[in-house]
Amino acid sequence: MTEFEEVSTKAMALPAGSRAELAEILIQSLEEKEDEEVKSAWLAEICRRDQEIRAGTSVTKPSDQVLREAREKLRCMK
Repeated sequence: MTEFEEVSTKAMALPAGSRAELAEILIQSLEEKEDEEVKSAWLAEICRRDQEIRAGTSVTKPSDQVLREAREKLRCMK
């Protein structure tokens, strides 16, 4: 029996409330790691975009235009 199978078998023998609590703990442990990876990826993207804007190699739009376009797209989704 693998370690995973052994742990799974023991976990399944727990009362429902304990299994639910264990499941929550396991899910949170995945989300924490994922959150750090996502944060890191977004930070890299933000820095890349900032460099493009400062270098003048990125095309930007005024905020009122961006908001107007977004509202138009959302109306089409109804």
